[in-house]
Amino acid sequence: MLGPPYNHTMKNPATFFLVGIPGLQSSHLWLAISLSVMYTTALLGNTIVVTVICTDFTLQEPMYRLLCVLAAVDIVMASSVVPKMMTIFSSGDNSISFSACFTQMYFVHVATAVETGLLLAMAFDRYVAICKPLCYKRILTPQVMLGMSVAIITRAVILMTPLSWMVSHLPFCGSTVVLHSYCEHIAVAKLACADPMPSFLYSLIGSSIIVGSDVVFIAVSYNLILRAVFGLSSKNAQLKALSTCGSHVGVMALYYLPGMASIYVAWLGKDIVPLHTQVLLADLYLVIPPTLNPIIYGLRIKQIRERTWSMLLYCLFDHSNMGSWHKVY
Repeated sequence: MLGPPYNHTMKNPATFFLVGIPGLQSSHLWLAISLSVMYTTALLGNTIVVTVICTDFTLQEPMYRLLCVLAAVDIVMASSVVPKMMTIFSSGDNSISFSACFTQMYFVHVATAVETGLLLAMAFDRYVAICKPLCYKRILTPQVMLGMSVAIITRAVILMTPLSWMVSHLPFCGSTVVLHSYCEHIAVAKLACADPMPSFLYSLIGSSIIVGSDVVFIAVSYNLILRAVFGLSSKNAQLKALSTCGSHVGVMALYYLPGMASIYVAWLGKDIVPLHTQVLLADLYLVIPPTLNPIIYGLRIKQIRERTWSMLLYCLFDHSNMGSWHKVY
């Protein structure tokens, strides 16, 4: 009556089968087209951001370095789930091996934890730039930036590794059909023959601690920033200071709002919100920020916009000139 006991010699399934979006199978083709457009935009946009910042010596300030790392993390986060989702939606190939499933789960967990840490670091950067501009270079030295980056990655690895480990070591002796479009840990853990509640609680508590602490510190940073900005005598200086923070606020909204909705709907609204809506929220949470982040920064940060445009013009005219040279000779 209590279910089969946990047998340490029990063999785990070789393969899981991802349903996609339950109840919306008829729309999978359209979803595949939309995903392919968003994924291509995410890859192209974030690659351009990384290339521009790494090749332009004038964009070596801490803010741009953090933005470069954020773009790289966005590429990892989107690439960990979108290719398999596109395969499911377009061809119906929904099988994923046991090891690949938990590798995907691990990369999703670590990438999301690193991203929230980067947003906190970017908020601190804006605080120092606006509230302590004369001490900016003395506070945010290359050593400090390296230490912050190492701390962010270490925190993500230490706190997120146990979650994937806990789920992967559950016994799976029944259904291997995952009611999701990627190996989301709650959907996978529900298939276990043992009680998955410890992993559920670790996920809820861990994500609440990480995101909650980061949001609190970001809110404190922006409270201090707004006080400093509205204390300026010049209206132009106020507008310029607020403009430098506008892109960061937009990126934070794109990251935290869908993420928090996805997590807490799965916990608190599972009997109210339809399953396909829960799965869509989780999917969009991993796809929308990587797609829109480079667009927001590219449109709002003048240096990146101008450098990107000059790179495109150089590539176009350089290739056309090379073609003309070959025709002449």
